[in-house]
Amino acid sequence: MKWNLLNRNNMKKLSTKFWRVWINDKGESCQSIHSLVGYKQSVFAEGAAPIWSAMHYSDSAKLITLILMPGEIGEWHENPVPQWIIPLRGRWSVETMDGVIVEMGPGDISFGGDQGTNNQQGHRSWAVGEIPAELLLIQVKGHPPWNPCA
Repeated sequence: MKWNLLNRNNMKKLSTKFWRVWINDKGESCQSIHSLVGYKQSVFAEGAAPIWSAMHYSDSAKLITLILMPGEIGEWHENPVPQWIIPLRGRWSVETMDGVIVEMGPGDISFGGDQGTNNQQGHRSWAVGEIPAELLLIQVKGHPPWNPCA
């Protein structure tokens, strides 16, 4: 029982980290770690026990899968619309205009919000290693709240 009470207090501070691609004042794309917050214990599905959850988006979305092949480096481009990118298999890297390169794999999350960069340069990405990178994209209408990690 004591363990449960202690964890309830810690769960209220829980956040889910993600890499965010964004545009700075110079019109260059950048990457930084942000977090999704607002977890509370509630019934997620009727008949189920309460679990910790947080609603981060509630509008329409498109689901798309991409496969990046090993050895192919994509040209510089912007994300076509705001989108969440979740690696399902393999690993991939994203380079932004500020020179930051982030490698991600299953369990990582990225948000592509670099629409409107200088010369529509945005970022470039590629599969890392010898196997294809399989990505799940969730295209949305808006950006998540600005919440950088310290």
